[in-house]
Amino acid sequence: MRVFSKAQIIARFNPELAVSQLEEGFIAYSEGKVQVPPVQGFAFKGANGDCCVKSAYIEGSPTFTVKLSTGFYDNPSKGLPSNDGLMLVLSAHTGQPLALLQDQGWLTAMRTALAGRIAARLLAPAQVKAIGILGTGMQAQMQLEQLRAVTDCRQVIVWGRHERGLAAYTAFARELGFAVHSTQDAAEVAGAANLIVCTTPSRQALLHSDWVQPGTHITAVGADAPGKQELDPALVARADRIIVDAIAQCSQYGEVAHALGSGQIDAHQLIELGTLLAGRAKGREHDSQITLADLTGVAVQDAQVASYALAALCT
Repeated sequence: MRVFSKAQIIARFNPELAVSQLEEGFIAYSEGKVQVPPVQGFAFKGANGDCCVKSAYIEGSPTFTVKLSTGFYDNPSKGLPSNDGLMLVLSAHTGQPLALLQDQGWLTAMRTALAGRIAARLLAPAQVKAIGILGTGMQAQMQLEQLRAVTDCRQVIVWGRHERGLAAYTAFARELGFAVHSTQDAAEVAGAANLIVCTTPSRQALLHSDWVQPGTHITAVGADAPGKQELDPALVARADRIIVDAIAQCSQYGEVAHALGSGQIDAHQLIELGTLLAGRAKGREHDSQITLADLTGVAVQDAQVASYALAALCT
C-alpha cells in the first residue's frame, strides 16, 4: 500500500480535471449505479466535534473508497485546524488496500467546494451582482476560489462571527482579486448578494426567508450532519427549485430535512444534482427564481475525488 501526504496530493491536484469526474459521480449516483452504505456519525459534544465515516463504490470501477472526516470546531484556539481526515482506496477486485491518502481533510474540503462550483454553474442567475459567503474558514475560502471559474463577479460580502476571522478572510479574498465587504449581520449579505454560499457548522438558522431577494441562488454545505442548520425552513420552502446531492441523505439531515420535518415542503419537490447534470430535470428557468442547492456531502464524491487524486499521483 502506498501512502501519500497532503502536500503530495495538493501538488498534483488539478480542479479543472477533477470537477468533471465529480459530475460523472453525481450522475452515476442518481442513476442507481453507486453503492453507498449508511454514514457512520459520531458527535463529541464536550469537544464541539464530530466525525463521519463514508464509503462508496461505483459500478464497474476498479476501486472503492472509505473516508474518515473529522470536524473539531474549537481546534483553532488550540493552534490546530478544525478539520482532519484521510481516505483509503482499495481494490474492488481483491479487496487489498492500494493507497492511503493522508489529506488531513483537504480532499473532503475540495470535493465540497467543487460541488458548490457545479451547483453555481447550473443554478446561479445570469448576472451575479455580488457573491455572499457565510463563514470565514477553509471551506469559505475554497468555495470562493472555485466560484471564479463559473462567474465573472468579483464583488464579495462575507459574514462571520468574529472580527479576526473576517479580517483574515478579507485579506484572502483581496489576494484573489475580489473587492470585499465584511459584516457580522447575515441580513446584510442577503440584501447585497444574489449568489450566496453557506459554509458554517451552525446549529441554528443564520439566513432567513424574508431577507433573501428574488433571483438569488443559495448553496448550503454546512449542515452535513444531524442537528446542523444554516437556513430558515421557510426559506427552503420559498425556493422555486430545490436541488440536493442525495434525496435519501438530505431527507435525514441538512436544510431540506428541517423543511420536510416541519411539513413546509414535500419530497417530490427535490431534484438530485446528478439528475440535473444528466439533463433529466429543469434547473433555473428565469432570473427571478430562488434556487437552493442543499449539499450534505455524498460518499460518491469521496470515491471520485480519491480516484482522481490517486491517478494524478501515480502518473
